[in-house]
Amino acid sequence: MDQQQRNPEKDPSDWTTGDEPMTGPQASYLETLCREAGEEFDSNLSKAEASRRIDELQERTGRGSDS
Repeated sequence: MDQQQRNPEKDPSDWTTGDEPMTGPQASYLETLCREAGEEFDSNLSKAEASRRIDELQERTGRGSDS
């Protein structure tokens, strides 16, 4: 069984609370990732937008890799 089947992730655009403001932990981690990537931090993102941005920046900074 692969990782996707064991831990299916719901697309952030399908979250029922995705349009709410991002959480404190999301904001803190996103601010760190933005700093490492040399990107500007946007404190006005929704939970879903922040999740997608975190995924994007993890990929760019190497923080999201399993290796």
